[in-house]
Amino acid sequence: MDYGICMLSLVPMRAEPSDKAEMVTQVLFGECLEVLSKQGNWVQVKLASDGYTGWIDLKQYMPVSAGYYQEWQAAQHPRALDIVQVVSSADMRIPVGIGAYLPFFDGMSLRIDGQSYQYSGRATNPAVPVTTVQLAKLAMGFLKAPYLWGGKSMFGIDCSGFTQQVYGLCGYQLPRDASQQVAVGDEVHFATQTQPGDLAYFANEEGRITHVGIMLEGQQIMHAHGEIRIDTLDHNGIYNAERKRYSHKLRIIKRIFS
Repeated sequence: MDYGICMLSLVPMRAEPSDKAEMVTQVLFGECLEVLSKQGNWVQVKLASDGYTGWIDLKQYMPVSAGYYQEWQAAQHPRALDIVQVVSSADMRIPVGIGAYLPFFDGMSLRIDGQSYQYSGRATNPAVPVTTVQLAKLAMGFLKAPYLWGGKSMFGIDCSGFTQQVYGLCGYQLPRDASQQVAVGDEVHFATQTQPGDLAYFANEEGRITHVGIMLEGQQIMHAHGEIRIDTLDHNGIYNAERKRYSHKLRIIKRIFS
């Protein structure tokens, strides 16, 4: 079995082994992966963080030992908090964005399969519990990020990528897609009972969960709809005041943090 790690700021993961295929998610710097199969210039991989599978260009990851991969899986890693920062060594500078993994970061350096790299930006501390107030503040850091299907960065992000990133910065690993995330947490029965950090889910006409957002104070919801924006939630769904209409139909609200 082969293992690897992402050594670029972002790597597109596609549904099929082709540059023309749909981007289903992005691999973040410092994120480990397991190689499932190879086809030409493509490798099918499974992410160590959330188990998501897809295809990436074989030139866009670095092999690591099985021992390092297992060590990575067993640990909780700090995440980058700056919108853009640099991970560096004596002969290399790598731009990284908010949410990037900083494996075995000690406050100054991180370790990738025996090699040490420097990082001087802000980072999370997985050992310190995060409050719902802090979660909401982290979410606000993504405000105005443009919508991008499959995206997970400040420069392009989708609805479930946004919720996964925010919760990841709080030390909690959500599944990748809204249809998977909805299985996590305890139900909140009324929109008037929401608390900051609750996740609200929305269904299409067929009843399938297709959208998710993070609740803020005062029944406001932050979600990816053209951009990361703030709207109002009631028992019907998300009301867009600018367009004077509902944009999404509410299906269920879940609470992750009590």
